[in-house]
Amino acid sequence: MCKVKKYHGTSNTRIDECMVKVVNLIYTCSRFKVIACCCGHGKYNQSIILKTINGNAFDLVSNTIIPRKRNIYKRDKQGYYYIPEVVNTNNPTNKNKGEK
Repeated sequence: MCKVKKYHGTSNTRIDECMVKVVNLIYTCSRFKVIACCCGHGKYNQSIILKTINGNAFDLVSNTIIPRKRNIYKRDKQGYYYIPEVVNTNNPTNKNKGEK
């Protein structure tokens, strides 16, 4: 887990530093394309979003299909990004999940 980093608005490389090795391993060992990922920064669950063969978005960590092809992550009041479909409200360390 790493600290939240402010990325330049036009940056295409928004991979958390602590996720780079995992993303590179997925690229090396599979035919899946990683379209997004986040370590959760201690607030939300980790997520690795893959593009499936039929074009759907799929979170590898939670084993959940995301019903959107764009705008997969939502942002809470503090600026943290999360995926509403994979927020685990039963996990006491992840309070304020889905906060808008």
